[in-house]
Parts: sequence; C-alpha cells; structure tokens
Amino acid sequence: MAKFELKLPKMGESVAEATLTNWLKEVGDTIEADEAVLEIATDKVDSEVPSEVDGVLIEKLFNVDDVVQVGQTIAIIETAGSNGTEKTTAESTPSPEVVKEVEKQVETAKQATQAPIENTGDRFYSPLVKNIAAAENISQEELDGISGTGKDGRVTKNDILEYVENRSSAKATTLQPQTAVEAKNPETAKAAEPAKPKASVSVNGEDEIVEMTRMGKLIAHHMVESTQTSAHVQSFVECDVTNVWNWRNKVKNAFAKREGENLTFTPIFMEAVAKALKDFPMMNIAVDGNNIIKRKNINLGMAVALPDGNLIVPVIKNADRLNLVGMSKAVNDLANRARENKLKPDEIQGGTYTVTNVGTFGSIMGTPIINQPQVGILALGAIRKVPAVIETPEGDFIGIRHKMFLSHSYDHRVVNGALGGQFVKRVADYLEAWDVNREI
Repeated sequence: MAKFELKLPKMGESVAEATLTNWLKEVGDTIEADEAVLEIATDKVDSEVPSEVDGVLIEKLFNVDDVVQVGQTIAIIETAGSNGTEKTTAESTPSPEVVKEVEKQVETAKQATQAPIENTGDRFYSPLVKNIAAAENISQEELDGISGTGKDGRVTKNDILEYVENRSSAKATTLQPQTAVEAKNPETAKAAEPAKPKASVSVNGEDEIVEMTRMGKLIAHHMVESTQTSAHVQSFVECDVTNVWNWRNKVKNAFAKREGENLTFTPIFMEAVAKALKDFPMMNIAVDGNNIIKRKNINLGMAVALPDGNLIVPVIKNADRLNLVGMSKAVNDLANRARENKLKPDEIQGGTYTVTNVGTFGSIMGTPIINQPQVGILALGAIRKVPAVIETPEGDFIGIRHKMFLSHSYDHRVVNGALGGQFVKRVADYLEAWDVNREI
C-alpha cells in the first residue's frame, strides 16, 4: 500500500488560500481518480477538489470552515500501488518529516475545532486567529467587530494581537465618568452614546425562515460596502439598435453553423463598451484611498445570473484586443462555466469595468451598484420595438425602431457628470453606427 497526499491545488496567481466548506467523502470511503473529495471557496467562487488517484480516504487534516493554504496537504488517500507506478507524493511508509508535518496539521485542525469561534457571513478566521481568540477569551461578537487589514478585510494575527493589547485601555476608556465638557455639550454626549441595537424582525408561525447562502451573504456585504464607499450617480441614454438587430438576424445562422455556437447581443455590446473605454481611459480606473489607479488593460466584467438567483461576474481579460468572434467565444464560455460552477478564481478577478444585462429579466433600465474598486457599471435594458421619429433629407416621419436604454452608474467622487454622460453616449454612438454590411 502507498499513501497519497491530497493537496490544495493552485487556483490562480492571485489566490493563496481557500476555505474548506464541505467534505464530500468520509474516512473509509473509496475514491476514484478525478472524483471530488471536498468543496472549497475563495472570496467569490466555490469549487471542488478532485482526487488524482484511486484509493481509500484514511485521514482528514482539516475541518469545515478551516482556511487552507495553496500546497497544503488536506487529506491522506491510501492507494493500491505495488509496482511504484501509482502517482504518489510519498513512499509506502511516509518519511519522519512527512509524519511530523501531518501531525502538526492535525493538531492545528483539532485546536481550531475546539475554539468557540465560528466563521460568520463573509468573515473567515484562520485556525491561528481562532486559537488566539479562545486563549484570550475573545467572544464571537468581539472578533466579528475587529477591523481586519488582511486581504478582503480578513483579520490577521497582528490585528487580533493589537486588539488584545488595546482591549484593556479601551475598556478603561468606556468606564470613565462623563466629563464636564460632555455634560455641557449634549451633542458630544449624544455622540458618545452606544449605538442602539437594531430592531428585531417579528416572525409568526406562518412565516418561513430561510438562511442566506454563503454567496448571498458575500453579495450582500459587497453591495452595502459599495454604497457606503462610492457616491453613486446615474446617466441614461436611449439607444437605437435597429442596425444591430437587423445585422445579427442576417448573420447569426451562418455564424452558428461555422463556429458551432450562438451569436448573442452581449459580445456586440461588450465590443462597443471596450471601444468607449479606450476613448475615455478615465472610466477605466480604480480608487485606492486618495489615489487614482489608471488601468492599462481593459478587463470587462460580465454579470451572469446563476440558477440559484445569485449573480457572479466573470472577467473578459484584454477585451479591447478581441475581434467579435473572439469576444463571442469568451462571452459564451464564461457564461456557461459560471452557470455550471466551473469558473477558476482568477477568472472573476482583475475587472476594470462591469456590464450587466438587466434586459434579460424584462427591465427596460436599472441603476446597478458599482463593483468595487471600479468606478463604473453599465446596465443594458431590454430591446423593444417602439414608434420613433426618423429624420431624413425629405423630412421627418414615424417608423418602428428597436431601442434600448443604457443606464450608467458611476462614482461621483472621481467621475463627474460630463465624463459619465459622454462615456455612455459614446457606447450608444458605436451601436447606432453599426455597419449592416459588416463581415464576421
């Protein structure tokens, strides 16, 4: 018999760790190669970790909600290798170094399980942070209130140690008697009052309580954080897409036959947005404190509705370098894999501007929330046949046209109304000037 170390695989250059969310196999279960053993989650993507070998799961080294680093051993699988041909990361008898490392990881996992701290919402705590909290008698409520300086606001070792160091002085401060200044100044005294607890929601026997999904909690957190960060304003433009509508109807069948996939409106819109971002590079920026970061690459986020009702935003990298065929293939591929929960963590990161199609749900316009730290997001409304005034050299007349609304939300801290309005108007100009004789 031989033992195979199942490690957390590399999930992208910018992903260093993941949270173990669910074990799909138990100790003693038989596992086939490529069969999923456990589920993990990064900030936005849930995925499975498959086994690379056939065998039997004999040991789990981490528990649900533990944070695992890329390359760490998660489990031990016993294989039936006899000729040395089985793919293993150790000999039949593990070396003392491997045994020592495994025992260390098991002990860490046990300590994390014993700690009375749990991950809540989108806040994930490493085993080390949980252990420090348990040793210092830090309650769940206290830990949840600590502002983290790690990636995506995660509480680090230094954060919790600093909190422990300052906790005594903080308690002493809150116990200080009211000063004469506070007594004379009602506003100061009012500011010093503790925040009132939120009113509880009444529930009767006929109501059903449904817990939010993990992704739902993450989305809720990001949306609230965005509205508290950016000064959202909107500009709206009505766009005549009759040329686009007619051209797509003319070429879509030949495109599907040649490329083996459908030509939707989305890549056409994405192409127009990428062109407009090249024209207005100050829309392709990010805000970092008091600094503005001008992005060199145009990476378009594309909001995709999932079967459970949530949204995810895969990113088309270097969208301005793609022709329409390449854009169409990227859009279809990312959308399909998003719905099948097969996106890689790197494929939802690095976006510089986001597009969401609210017209899919029948909405004619919307006011989307900015995807931080970006400064703009464009909502595409439903395409409708409407009567419109058509100007010709012979005079004006009424005709039936295909029109849609483009709704542009942008961060008014760094994007003024002129830039925000000119950008969405430029997108509309590209769509209205579409060449009906264009080859693809």
